[in-house]
Order: sequence, then C-alpha cells, then structure tokens
Amino acid sequence: MAMYKQSGAATFGIIGGAGFRAQYYLRIAQALPDRFRVGGLVVRDADKGKAMEKQWNIPSYRTLEEMLQAQRLDFVVVSVGWAACFDYLFQLAERGVPALAETPPAPDLDGLIMLHDKLTSQGARIQVAEQYQYHPLQMARSAVIEAGRLGRVTETTVSVSQLYHAVSLIRKMLGIRFEDATIKGMRFESSWLAGPTRSGPPAEERRIPMQRDLAWLNFGEKLGIYDFTKDQHRSWTRSNHLSVRGERGEIFDSRLTALADFSTPLHLDFKRINKGEVENQEGYFLQGIMAGEQWAYENPFAPARLYDDEIGIAACLAQMSDYAAGGAEFYGLPEASQDHYLGMLLEQAVLTGETVTSTRQPWAEGV
Repeated sequence: MAMYKQSGAATFGIIGGAGFRAQYYLRIAQALPDRFRVGGLVVRDADKGKAMEKQWNIPSYRTLEEMLQAQRLDFVVVSVGWAACFDYLFQLAERGVPALAETPPAPDLDGLIMLHDKLTSQGARIQVAEQYQYHPLQMARSAVIEAGRLGRVTETTVSVSQLYHAVSLIRKMLGIRFEDATIKGMRFESSWLAGPTRSGPPAEERRIPMQRDLAWLNFGEKLGIYDFTKDQHRSWTRSNHLSVRGERGEIFDSRLTALADFSTPLHLDFKRINKGEVENQEGYFLQGIMAGEQWAYENPFAPARLYDDEIGIAACLAQMSDYAAGGAEFYGLPEASQDHYLGMLLEQAVLTGETVTSTRQPWAEGV
C-alpha cells in the first residue's frame, strides 16, 4: 500500500519551468497545496518566464543561482533535456541541494558512468522521477506480486511505454536488480492513421509509418518481453498491455488468475473504485483499486482530482520530500542508469538484429 511519511508542505523549485513536463509538477502542487509548494521556476527566456508567472503566480528566474539566492528550497526538480540535466545536476550537487531529475539522467553510457563516478560515489543526493512504476494499476499489480499471490515470478510482457520506461517496469515486475541480460530484438514496419500528439487531436486523416519494436530480455531464469509501437501511449487505436506470470498464477492486464490451493483456481479483476459516480456526492477522484475483496491499492492523494500519470509523479514528489528530509532512497541514479543502459542495448538489438549481452556497470558494484 502506498504510504508516505511526509508531514507539511515541501517547497521545491523547477528548472525548465516552461516545458511540457514541468506543467505536471505545477498542476500537482496546485491540486495538493497542503503537500507541495513550488517556490520558483528557472526559465531562461524572460518572456516565457513572465507568462508563467502570470499563469501560475509563481516567481521565475533566469538562472539557478538567482532562484537559490531568492528561495529556500527542500529540493529542485530538473526538468530539461539530457545535456542540460547533466550540467544542472553537477551545479546542484556542488551546492548540496537535493535534486529530482527527469529520465534518463544522461544521454549515453559514458554520461551515466560519469554521473556515478562524479556524483553518486561522492554522496550527491539525487533521485529520478520514473513515474510509471507508481501508476495506480502498476502499484496494484506490484502489491499482488509482493504478497506472493503469483508465487515465484518468471515472465512479464510490457507494452506500456518505450525503452527505459518499459525496462523499469520489466525489472519491477520480475524483481530484477542488476543481473545481466541477453537481448534479442526486431522491428516490424507498416502504416496506420495518425492519432493525437502532445499538441492535441489530429486535424485530418493522415496515414503515417508505424514501427513496432519487439525484444526479449533473458535474465537466465526470468524473461522480460518488450513490445512497443511508436506513439502507442497516445494512440486511440492501440492498447497498452502488461502481463506477469508466476508459478501460482498470472496477471493479464486487469485480470488476476491465481490458486487458493492446488485444486481451487481464483478468477479476479482489478476494479477501479471511483468516488463521484451515480449518486455519490464525495467529489470525483480515484479511491483505489481492489482485487476481489481486498484493496490492492489505495490512493494516498485522494480526494485530489489527478489522473494516473499525475498520481505517479505525485508519488515521486512525496518520496522525494521524504528523501530530502533524510529519508530513504526510492529510485536513485543506479536504478535509473541500469534502466537506461538496458534500454540502449534493447534499441541496439532491435535496430541491428544482433543478440547483445549486458555487462555489470560501475553503479551496480557493491549493490
């Protein structure tokens, strides 16, 4: 069950405050003012900064130094591109300010190793906002797995998001840490009708190329299958899918099949429980997800009206608030680096058709 120790509102700043991803943090803080407060935004363009100030009533600054001089912050969210993220993490580490970085934290393997050598191993306080594992349904699935209802898990198929996001879910469902994988992959190409983008719904009927990438990550006694079609996560005509198989049962999307004993199968559904439907007067929000008669997930941010991706990011913020106050790590640079590293190898296997094998990297040593 999702429980966070946070008490009082955490104050954080955002670098890249005018970007698409930064809007998530601003909306979440607006919806949960008792838990989060945005102290300031770093927006390099003055006109964009003024527009953000007017829209959100939050001060903007042209540089990180200006924001840190003007605001007392518990941590800083770094929501910029790969190269800029890399530089800002070093600046924050030099100043002793905890950082919550977007994924991935560096563009390539050399960058990931440098982050480990120069930051992680030197005690820099950095976590990464990989929100997919904290989506309500993923949390419900993980709770069922951790409760042992599937027995020992050996397989998962993830068709949810691309590369490192999907790898993070594969490792989460299989219980994999830094074990090596042998990876095979392929790409299938055809065409489909264009769907929504970040800019909104399609303006006309338009046929575009479709690329479906498939990969098999063999961890020895455990198998992860990656299946992603470009722009699938925004498509109106392609569905997400996730399945997990264990010795005693399986999860297949929103269905749970397990054994009460060797001769008694149970067939259950993951049921979303929403308030505000029909005659309910409590407001509209997700209360949680049940599997049979038991709660598999209870929304810790109810009654805020957040959708699933925002709930996942809110979970990252809540855990970051705890971490910045001296609490435990939840998804640090070693985990994020491993997911990005395997994601890069997966892409290599798909594009070349060659079998590739991971090797243990410096961030995994001693873990």
